[in-house]
Amino acid sequence: MAFHTKPPNLLPKSNKRYKKWLRSLKGRQVSWNKGFTKETHPSVAKISETFRREKIDNFANWRRRMIKGGRIKISFPPLKKSGDLAELVGVVLGDGHLEKFPRTELLAVFANSKNKGFIRRYSLLIGKIFRKKTSITKHGIGCTKISIYQKSISSRLKIPSGSRAKIEFGIPDWIKNDKEYLKRYLRGLYEAEGSFCVHKPTYTYKFLFSNRNYSMLKNVFDGLTALGFHPHKSKYQVQISRKEEVYKAKELLKFREY
Repeated sequence: MAFHTKPPNLLPKSNKRYKKWLRSLKGRQVSWNKGFTKETHPSVAKISETFRREKIDNFANWRRRMIKGGRIKISFPPLKKSGDLAELVGVVLGDGHLEKFPRTELLAVFANSKNKGFIRRYSLLIGKIFRKKTSITKHGIGCTKISIYQKSISSRLKIPSGSRAKIEFGIPDWIKNDKEYLKRYLRGLYEAEGSFCVHKPTYTYKFLFSNRNYSMLKNVFDGLTALGFHPHKSKYQVQISRKEEVYKAKELLKFREY
């Protein structure tokens, strides 16, 4: 008797097994919960409400087994301070999003779908730091989302969840006091919100960082100054305009080098 490993629904439509499977669906009864959710099905909703009211945890034994076997993590040690972490903090502040849910948290970094180097670099960096494989998905037209779900992400990164448009956020001391970490932190910010512009006919050279959060602009301005550059700041931008400094800053931060 032949042993089939591939499900019939994944076979070509001309395949005999696929056709037989398709015919079998016509006589199959509709699932009892089709079109319902836990909240909208009357019986399931009543059971769920009873369990909630009586504080009955019907997954308690399973959860204990998973915790004991290491399948479910319940403690998350602080993240090790490193150049990788400093860069991740920068890129999350620049182009990331943190969101809290009742049982977990979301970390997402958004990228231009054409920038494959960025997507590869930060999916690997997030996976390395949190020891978890990242999810890479399309997010609208021309945008890719790199994300993970895990507990205590915000507290370990020391970055508040939700909108950070008006939140004041200074450079952490452990980054500020180490120039190698500072370079990586600035790289993360520039990879998210920076640009390198050269227009030789008009002798224009610019290394730009754009953001509407004043504290982010101040962090970049202070960080570049600490590294020996001479940036200037406008309402929504920090830029270096001296030709030699533009190229030096780009090289120092390894901007867009993947």
